[in-house]
Amino acid sequence: MKTKGYVNELVGKTADELQQDLVSAKKELFNLRFQNATNQLDNTARIKEVRKNIARIQTVITQKAREVK
Repeated sequence: MKTKGYVNELVGKTADELQQDLVSAKKELFNLRFQNATNQLDNTARIKEVRKNIARIQTVITQKAREVK
């Protein structure tokens, strides 16, 4: 149920907001990978969660681009 709410939130955003979310999620993923490599990361499941969120954001961006055509 939590993911449906997140996806609904993404659908309500504009293309620029989605791009900003995508950039911030990719930065977070980079930081998590860096922490994991230096053994500073406590919750390794967060990496998987962020990767899935990036995919969700990209999916919504693609859907919005197809609606415009």
